[in-house]
Amino acid sequence: MAKATFQAGAPCWLDLMTSDVDRAKDFYGKLLGWEFEQGDEEKYGGYVTATKNGELVAGIMAKGEDSPFPDLWSTYLGTNDADVTVAKVKEAGGTVLMEPMDVPDQGRMGMVQDVGGAAVGIWEPGPMAGYGTTYEVGTPYWHELFTRTYEPTLDFYRNAFDWDVSVVGDSDEFRYATLGADEASRAGVMDASAWLPEPVPAHWRVYFGVEDAAASAELVKELGGQVLDGPQDTPYGKIVTIQDPMGATLLIASGFPASA
Repeated sequence: MAKATFQAGAPCWLDLMTSDVDRAKDFYGKLLGWEFEQGDEEKYGGYVTATKNGELVAGIMAKGEDSPFPDLWSTYLGTNDADVTVAKVKEAGGTVLMEPMDVPDQGRMGMVQDVGGAAVGIWEPGPMAGYGTTYEVGTPYWHELFTRTYEPTLDFYRNAFDWDVSVVGDSDEFRYATLGADEASRAGVMDASAWLPEPVPAHWRVYFGVEDAAASAELVKELGGQVLDGPQDTPYGKIVTIQDPMGATLLIASGFPASA
């Protein structure tokens, strides 16, 4: 089991906002082998935490009936001081969508928007530092940002989250950078300006590990989800883009390196 280590500026948590919590638990439980615990309704609004082999891996929360947002997965970047990070986000040209708030006995969270329009959460750890394991079957594998404003977005994350950016590709066909380099990389940024459909905003994508991406793609369909793209072989493993039964998009991956 690959233990996750908290690093300020790097992804440390992810959660699903869904229109059907019970169906989401059934889908992800069967697809990824998760178990679930529902938080206190008054204290945490019924927020559900998912575990794999006893380790925290993700959260699930109910979407309000009047919410204008689609069902979606959100990435959270770690910070040692949420208030300082929010100030740096503003200085870097970003927008604060939700000011930092206390999550009782867990930590502090907020939500911001980068200069390209992608929303990302921030998490200041208390007793809960984030997901406890990664790069394993049924756990978070990778976080990746699709943006139309590549260079300004890299500058934003350098300035707001102190990213050390490493360029992986810099051609018109493949322009990509990571937080950190090689095996120490923690997240990616893709220049999607040439092919991201106009109605689709810049956004963070989340990957989860599976034993066999092709077999899991068939299971997705049996469970009422959809396969949007793949299975696709890449230098980093086999990946499939899927939607859960409520419409939230994510990726599943197999054959990735033990660390990324």
